[in-house]
Amino acid sequence: MKKTIFLFFTLLILSTALFSQNNTIKGFVYEKSTGEPVMFASVFLKGTTMGSTTDENGYFIITRIPKGEYTLVSTFVGYDTVTRPVSLNVNDNVQLRLILEQSTIQLEAVSVSAEYTSARTDIRTSVTQVTPKLIKQIPTIGGQADFAQYLQVLPGVVFTGDQGGQLYIRGGSPIQNKVLLDGMVIYNPFHSIGLFSVFETDLLRTADVHSGGFSAEHGGRISAVMDLKTRDGNKQRLSGKVSGTTFGANLLLEGPFVKQDESHGGTSFLLSYKNSYLEQSSKVFYKYIDEDGLPYNFDDLYGKVSINTTNGSKINFFGFNFADRVKYKALSDFSWNTFGGGTHFVVIPGISPVMIEGSIAYSNYAISMDEKNNLPRSSKIDGFSASVGVTSFVGKDEFKAGVEMQGFSTDFVYYNAMKLKTTLQQYTTEVAPYVTYRMGINKFLLEPGIRLQYYASHSYASFEPRFALKYLLSDKLRLKLASGIYSQNFLATSSDREVVNLFYGFLSGPRDLPSTFDGKSLKHKIQKAEHIVVGAEYDALKYLTFNIEGYYKNFSQLINLNRNKIYNDIPQYSDKPEIQRKDFIVETGRAYGLDVSLKYDHNNLYIWGAYSLSWVDRYDGMITYAPHYDRRHNVTLLGVYKWGEFDQWEVNLKWNFGSGFPFTQNQGYYEQLILVDGISSDFITENGKIETIYADYNKGRLSDYHRLDFGLSYKFIITEHSKIEVAFSLTNVYNRKNIFYVERLSTERIYQLPIMPSLGLAWTF
Repeated sequence: MKKTIFLFFTLLILSTALFSQNNTIKGFVYEKSTGEPVMFASVFLKGTTMGSTTDENGYFIITRIPKGEYTLVSTFVGYDTVTRPVSLNVNDNVQLRLILEQSTIQLEAVSVSAEYTSARTDIRTSVTQVTPKLIKQIPTIGGQADFAQYLQVLPGVVFTGDQGGQLYIRGGSPIQNKVLLDGMVIYNPFHSIGLFSVFETDLLRTADVHSGGFSAEHGGRISAVMDLKTRDGNKQRLSGKVSGTTFGANLLLEGPFVKQDESHGGTSFLLSYKNSYLEQSSKVFYKYIDEDGLPYNFDDLYGKVSINTTNGSKINFFGFNFADRVKYKALSDFSWNTFGGGTHFVVIPGISPVMIEGSIAYSNYAISMDEKNNLPRSSKIDGFSASVGVTSFVGKDEFKAGVEMQGFSTDFVYYNAMKLKTTLQQYTTEVAPYVTYRMGINKFLLEPGIRLQYYASHSYASFEPRFALKYLLSDKLRLKLASGIYSQNFLATSSDREVVNLFYGFLSGPRDLPSTFDGKSLKHKIQKAEHIVVGAEYDALKYLTFNIEGYYKNFSQLINLNRNKIYNDIPQYSDKPEIQRKDFIVETGRAYGLDVSLKYDHNNLYIWGAYSLSWVDRYDGMITYAPHYDRRHNVTLLGVYKWGEFDQWEVNLKWNFGSGFPFTQNQGYYEQLILVDGISSDFITENGKIETIYADYNKGRLSDYHRLDFGLSYKFIITEHSKIEVAFSLTNVYNRKNIFYVERLSTERIYQLPIMPSLGLAWTF
């Protein structure tokens, strides 16, 4: 393994040296009023076909430029064009910092859309890029725009409910989805009220949602990746935002320690806090739902300091504390808390056309739960993560290589239905070098890659080739494909068989697995999957885009908690079948389907439509079953319209439909005698308790889910930098009774949230 990593870095250094032998222009594009990088700005040499588009850091690079005199042009919609004269000789390396200023004159001219350009230069199969602007376009439930709410409109994403709901991406459970914040793993990104994430919308720069077939740059999960990046604080002036709604409150404060100018890159800070006081406010505003109030409380604190150099290199230091506390009446009490911190850096060497990016972080996550009729359970994970990646640019091609490292410990305590206790404490380390190369050949865009995921606790290395391509069939039609092999060592402390899935702790892969599965010996103890995604993009009209993708995920080995355990795994019971004494079982599974989306975006009108058709199943060696999130049909329709002199008015509507989830029906009841004194118990006078006789697992289907949400907002413009926004929202407009769960014995039906009006007020300064 050490020789492999050494060879990997040797090749990286040699390739970087080779790629640097040409004229290069590189640099960053910043927005003047805040000092923030401008993403997707167009940068090109006037009168030539040589150019580039800035990335999420505002970085651009143009390589292999012949010697000569040029005019560099930078443009972005809504900003004045910037030009710079550039003179190149031989092996020159010019580094620039371009500042764009918002235009005071809106020209009715044809502009190059960054999204239009990206569709023809990036493969991005099964990737959706989310920005704060997009998040704020959907109806704001509770008056707060949130990343969790936007995810629910994406095709392939299944949302299991407003209360205790989780997000499932193309057949993968939450444990199979990796969530990154500036390169650091976030173990629980969503609060117990499924409308809110731990991420403050105004902190985000971008969020890439990889729903399958992701590249070698990402690994350690077998279904999906959500890669979020935060922006820097304002480098020019003190600014912020204060908001309050009937659900909760937000505070954002940012500003410079050292302002950005021609001689300083700038040093800035950013601080955010948000909380929910719904448990208290609901007793006033939503008493008709529950007189005792809605039991949701959370607090999210995030801070960041950014130090920038004049050449665009920077280092960020950040810390966070996210907490959630909830008490479901007659069901459970649980809470979780996570905290951590780290650093993220970007380095731009002065002599080579490369960019070095990496992070080092520590985090701690702990969750505990007391359930009705069950003994308590708890889970904890803490450890470090580190990564470094080097990107080299060769003309319009891009070579990237890096390595990720992670070390963590897990501590888990659990009691099953038979009151048998399971405890597991482990420490493990993972190391994963990777290489990708993105190239263009005629009308083809290709991105092959290789990742080697090494699991130290199992002494096992998973070789994972990845491949993606896009074919530009015409100017309007593009075909695409992505595939790969994926693995992970994590499993959840809750089962895919649970309908109300509140407790979500983590375990590193256990070693004590059954020796065989379905009559065959296990070759390894790691969870694995194989993906293939094919699709097409079609620009039906100038502002109308159609996207279709079909996918197949083969979960060739899964590990789950054993709900059938009735004996402790000790020598005394070694003659019993493994399915009755092992803490964990092995399963396989499949997820496949079709996702279709239609988007119209022009002037003040935005329309989005999405439809998903999907199947998910699991096989545990005895039965094939549908997990509780196997939703066959899912439809989302969204419309946004703005009007007024400065687009001060905005109205939006969102309607979602989902077919029913699987559930296990009741078949009958019986009295179970406790017999606390063993064979000395008097079974004639002993009092028993009512137990349920279940029908076949998950053969029933709940009723369909559908809901309409409405939002209306108005902005009062006070000064250039100050405005007040009033937002009104109505959740579940026609008061649909969507099922949450059914209490087994009483058969009481518990519903998701009913109609809920909310009002929010926000002051931005």
